[in-house]
Amino acid sequence: MRFQNFKRLSSKTTHPPSSSFSSSSFISIHSLFLTKEKKKKRKEMVMSVSGSIGSCSKAHQKIYQQWFNCVDSDGDGRITGDDATLFFAKSNIERPQLKQVWAIADSKRQGFLGFKEFITAMQLLSLAQAGHELNADLLRTTADVELLEPPVMEGLDLLLAKHSGSRNNGVPETNGVLAATHVPPKSLFTSRLSKKTSCHSSLGKVTSIVDGLKRLYNEKLKPLEVAYRYNDFASPLLTDIDFDAKPMVMLLGQYSTGKTTFIKHLLKSNYPGAHIGPEPTTDRFIVVMGGPDERSVPGNTIAVQANMPFKSLSTFGGAFLSKFECSQMPHPLLEHITFVDTPGVLSGEKQRTQRSYDFTGVIKWFAEKCDLILLLFDPHKLDISDEFKRVISSLHGQDDKIRVVLNKADQVDTQQLMRVYGALMWSLGKVLNTPEVTRVYVGSFNDKPINEESVDSMGKELFEKEQDDLLVDLMDIPKKACDRQINEFVKRARAAKIHAYIISQLKKEMPAMMGKSKAQQKLMKNLEDVFAKVQREFHLSAGDFPDVEHFREVVGAYNIDKFEKLKPKMIQAVDDMLGYDIPDLLKNFRNPYE
Repeated sequence: MRFQNFKRLSSKTTHPPSSSFSSSSFISIHSLFLTKEKKKKRKEMVMSVSGSIGSCSKAHQKIYQQWFNCVDSDGDGRITGDDATLFFAKSNIERPQLKQVWAIADSKRQGFLGFKEFITAMQLLSLAQAGHELNADLLRTTADVELLEPPVMEGLDLLLAKHSGSRNNGVPETNGVLAATHVPPKSLFTSRLSKKTSCHSSLGKVTSIVDGLKRLYNEKLKPLEVAYRYNDFASPLLTDIDFDAKPMVMLLGQYSTGKTTFIKHLLKSNYPGAHIGPEPTTDRFIVVMGGPDERSVPGNTIAVQANMPFKSLSTFGGAFLSKFECSQMPHPLLEHITFVDTPGVLSGEKQRTQRSYDFTGVIKWFAEKCDLILLLFDPHKLDISDEFKRVISSLHGQDDKIRVVLNKADQVDTQQLMRVYGALMWSLGKVLNTPEVTRVYVGSFNDKPINEESVDSMGKELFEKEQDDLLVDLMDIPKKACDRQINEFVKRARAAKIHAYIISQLKKEMPAMMGKSKAQQKLMKNLEDVFAKVQREFHLSAGDFPDVEHFREVVGAYNIDKFEKLKPKMIQAVDDMLGYDIPDLLKNFRNPYE
């Protein structure tokens, strides 16, 4: 086991008998092999990072459900900052402490509290009233948290009575507590805004950052993308499910570098469709995600399901969909994150056999959707083949997501590991065209004990620290998912605007009557000059422009004369969105006590 004894290696490592998973711990899957003391320390750290919810007795849950229904003014299952400030003030807790309560409960920075997060906030208020100092680990270290009494809320009886009179029309009560009623969220897109209505007022109706991004995309960015066919040149049009999807982690590497084993190791179990062997065994893209039962769903079925963000993969054809499947299973880890297992990148003679689909294009599609990309190597497979170079090149623009993992590092001794690490950095330096040093995690991510013959005490300590750093990266993904969506949304908006400038400039330079065919050929030949002209005219950054060769290849299939002219109103709408609407959205859903 490679995740044991993370901070310091004890003299003798013991392997306690296996036990069941803790549903509230993001990475308690590793605690089965830790000593009791380090089990507790790791569990506390992981739970505090993942923002899991403290337990609650059924009796208290009924009470909190009544309170939640009372505070949830619009009945959409979400408590926003405005609702929370009025209700939390009844606890008579100081504002700095209330700021901490909200920050801990809304660990994912979504801008609202669901029912589980509301329970966490109430438990924190109760502890604050008892004189405890608030911190992210307080609920983890508090004994008998299930028996923790609800906080004392001044004027609560009057509020509940008023709420009961206005909303309890025919609603049954259970033991004096209102039965939980779930009102479906109001659609944000049931009516279109009039031309005179600004998006500033419409954003007041949304109840989370993600909802606001959906509305801004549909009303301001999507019309620009459709008008200039951005989806044909870059990324497909977004749907609501793309915003709601769980964060994804994609694993890339040559065959037998441990991609499938890495996922299996995290889950502590096999997933449907998993195959492990020394030769290429994973011959398809497998999305490992949570579900009610264990099953494998074929690619053609996934591509037509409206509740999954894989509909646009159908553009890669049936040959790809036959090599694509979704593996579903109930697992606490998969409630927070989705893994993408990929076929091994071919090398040597194997790469001469062409795949039946656009492998690099599929990798690029997933890279744009993923929150983290792990490039796996092992000490005996450091060469980067031609196909691997194309794959890494397709990750251009996603550099902040890439992490390199030197797996199976216990197969060589410390001296060899130092040389292997240097060789890997040298190989990566020729492919990743960045002046910064790539972050490389060194470890051995599988369920086998460490090879004691090859690794000394210094190597073990190195593995522990490196593996710990990688785990923190993985644990931070759900917390940073909302921030990542904002970042990707802004990046997409800037790219779409530049695309519109380029298309409109090409249209502008086409003749009105004669010689259109020759003019288009000339524009295609001098596309670099068109890019430079657009950059100078609109004062844009050269790094934000698309790849010239790819753009030339795609635009060559179109009649440039059929493209739209520049529409200043559309451009201005996107500028307003970037300059005003998104900052206002973030301001409205920040911590209400800041």
